[in-house]
Amino acid sequence: MSLSRRALLGALGSAAALSAVPEAAAAASSRSARLASGMDPIEHFRATRRVLIDNDNLFGPHKVIPIVKRQIAAIKELREQRRGADRRALIQLQTQFSELCGWLTQDIGDFRASQHWMRQALEASHMSGDPELTNFILARRSQLAGDMRDGTEAVDAAEAAEGMAAPGSRLAAVAATYGAHGHAIRGEKGAAQRAYEHAHDLRQAMDPDPASPWGVWLDAAYIEVQRAHSLSVLGEYSAAAEGFHQAISELPPSFHRDRGVYLSRAAVAHAGAGEAERAAAVGLQALSIGLETGSVRISRELAQLDGQLNQWRTAPGVADFKEAMSEAVLRQS
Repeated sequence: MSLSRRALLGALGSAAALSAVPEAAAAASSRSARLASGMDPIEHFRATRRVLIDNDNLFGPHKVIPIVKRQIAAIKELREQRRGADRRALIQLQTQFSELCGWLTQDIGDFRASQHWMRQALEASHMSGDPELTNFILARRSQLAGDMRDGTEAVDAAEAAEGMAAPGSRLAAVAATYGAHGHAIRGEKGAAQRAYEHAHDLRQAMDPDPASPWGVWLDAAYIEVQRAHSLSVLGEYSAAAEGFHQAISELPPSFHRDRGVYLSRAAVAHAGAGEAERAAAVGLQALSIGLETGSVRISRELAQLDGQLNQWRTAPGVADFKEAMSEAVLRQS
């Protein structure tokens, strides 16, 4: 049974919608109780954001998005009651929560909603008085454009972000990394490779600011896994698969959804290289994480993989993968 793209996306999305995230809900409730008992509301929002980010990475975005939206509404309401430094801190928090909502909706494949929230974040960031925050959101717009397969927008947003980044900053390297993938989407292999080398050069030369919270995850491995994604787009499948597996081996255990994304992309790369049974085995691992998290970044890759493997449907490993995919859809129908 060959699964349609729509059926697969629906199945994984339904699985995530049924997933419970008790940690996030309990934490939000606990924070609210502390707020009612006198906890500083700004600290409440900061702590809640940290909890939501942690739970999103473990369980996926579907249960987290409504909580994030409620926090944004509460921050806007509180802004009407505050002045001076407190109001500026609340504007910064509103920006951060809007960016988080943009990321969550991007992960579930709702690009229109993601664009909306990123615009909200960018507008609020200008009022926050934090140029690094504005810079980070502009770089994130490049990443979003990459997910939307808009190479020109990805390159232009990245170049704008790098241009406004402080010399020797981590954010300049982040922007260059996302711009490199934009070049790959445009089919500009040489420009993409030069941009990745440029990102490495920026990272190695940067003066790390321990006080800056933006792009702290950027390291050589992160740049290389983005390069692997670009290599797959460019048809360099064997090199792409190798890059993904190297990244997976270095991931911390808590990066559960990212592991699923990299596994799904590695499986597609294996299929592109003609390694059908390896692709199916890796795809099964990704499918398990996709069902747990509901990440459309995972399900999008698995839908492509399902189609790629049709020509090898009778191979034992491939048959197992397709059966598991069929069962995933049937369980949610």
